[in-house]
Amino acid sequence: MKIETKQLKAFILDSNLAKEEDLENALKEAIEKNLKFEDVLINKNLISKKDLSKLKAYILGIPYVNLEKETVEPEILKIIPEPIARSNNIIAFRKRGRNLEVAMVDPADLRTIDFIRKTANLKILPRLTDDESIKSVLKQYQKSLETEFKDLIDQKGEEVKITAIEELADNGEENLKKAAKEIPIIRIVDTLLKHAIIQRASDIHIEPQEKEVVVRYRIDGVLRDAMILPKQVQEGIVARIKVLSKLKLDEHRLPQDGRFKIETGDYKYSIRVSILPIFDGEKVVMRLLSESNKGFTLEDIGFSGNSLELVHENIKKPVGMILITGPTGSGKTTTLYTILEILNTPEVNISTIEDPIEYRMSRINQTQVNPKINLTFSSGLRSLVRQDPDIIMVGEIRDNETASLSINAALTGHLVLSTLHTNSAAGAIPRLLDMEVEPFLLSSTLNLIVAQRLVRRLCEEKIPYKLNQAQTKNLDNYCNLKNLEKALKEEKIIGPKEGIEDATFYKPKITKDCSEGYRGRIGIFEAMRVSEIIKEMIVKSATSDNIQDQAQKEGMTLMVEDGLVKAARGFTTIEEVLRVITE
Repeated sequence: MKIETKQLKAFILDSNLAKEEDLENALKEAIEKNLKFEDVLINKNLISKKDLSKLKAYILGIPYVNLEKETVEPEILKIIPEPIARSNNIIAFRKRGRNLEVAMVDPADLRTIDFIRKTANLKILPRLTDDESIKSVLKQYQKSLETEFKDLIDQKGEEVKITAIEELADNGEENLKKAAKEIPIIRIVDTLLKHAIIQRASDIHIEPQEKEVVVRYRIDGVLRDAMILPKQVQEGIVARIKVLSKLKLDEHRLPQDGRFKIETGDYKYSIRVSILPIFDGEKVVMRLLSESNKGFTLEDIGFSGNSLELVHENIKKPVGMILITGPTGSGKTTTLYTILEILNTPEVNISTIEDPIEYRMSRINQTQVNPKINLTFSSGLRSLVRQDPDIIMVGEIRDNETASLSINAALTGHLVLSTLHTNSAAGAIPRLLDMEVEPFLLSSTLNLIVAQRLVRRLCEEKIPYKLNQAQTKNLDNYCNLKNLEKALKEEKIIGPKEGIEDATFYKPKITKDCSEGYRGRIGIFEAMRVSEIIKEMIVKSATSDNIQDQAQKEGMTLMVEDGLVKAARGFTTIEEVLRVITE
């Protein structure tokens, strides 16, 4: 049942899904890099996963099924246990008499088919599907968050009512340890984490109120209520999280920070924990950082056109400084790690100083800031430059000392990458000058400044529309319409003689599989090359507005323009772009 590469190539050509020249190049790359031909086709966007699955089904003579919008009866779904379904990408979805139809990604997996046949004592009818269908049905194994907590709290109500908050606090650490080990409390914390991961949340907020505990998840950058828990479980939950994070159980008056890891066969996450005393107890915020994510490319996170070229051009330079700017939560660290992934070759020594280390990267020497032992950005950076690095990544420039050391490192033959909290690329220069950095040193070292935000990405199903006169006039308040029109023409979204009113934009469409109309996020960027003219302006302490005007004359696309181009390409909406740039 294996499909030969030549056979697959011939069928793709017959189906007019790709050009012969592109297929030849893909085949050559697959052989050179020892990769699967199919994987190269998908990575190069020559064929979609769905089209490839349909074509394979046709070649093998196996029916293709799309289960993305199908609801499978629980009794049929459970014929194949969830761990087997997940590890083997196989789903039971229909049963007729003694016949069980199963959808799978690899129909050549005869061992799994035989195992299910023997276990279920049914005749197995294999069907071919794609990864998205499998993922969609796997979610149906999960009960809703409310149902799980109803089971935990209603049926085990007596167990959950552990001890009044005052008693726990008065009786000290031993009672808190006992509360943290209560079975219902452990299950509540585990369930909160599991559902946050299933829903792709980046943060969990556990917020004590006067009579209840509110749990909220941040999904695609927006906080949403997830659950309301009874007040009596509050202290037990906080104690459990403190035990996992190795924090002081009997400290309730001071903030504490820690971290722990969770790992299953399906995922591996590092959880950053912040606990802050508030009026009604202790608020917990947990940041979820996936350790099993495959590395992104610059294109994956949203770079395109001129900004993509500028980043590639400047990361090839052996010395100088590249700054990524934006507010908290705008994806700066992800951009830095993506650049490091590109630069991470055996020929260079890369060292970082971070607070905290968000993602572990092989072959990169990562140092965690620890103010308790006086290991700060500045003291760590002093030591790093004695470690013979080629590339240095400083997690954040926060003060004059770190800024000066970073610039000196860039002057003495290193490529320095760092982040800064400013609203625009041009705004980074006055911010550094405010830190009392010498203008002539800054102009000598800065190569590139990238400002960014994250916008929610539209689902596949969306509603197209064109701007009316009022909507076009409203856009004029946020950007230069002539520049936007020029950018749309350069991207070939509109024709040479067309205007903004001819561009198609999109609105979110609410569907069963996409309850918000959005899924995931993508970056919008402005990349400012520090040209010779801008270097002279820095020495003369020019304002950020003047520097931005000059950068635009030199071809810089503003962040709002980049966002609106992405909106016209169907990645996001105008409303999303305006929301993030006006926050």
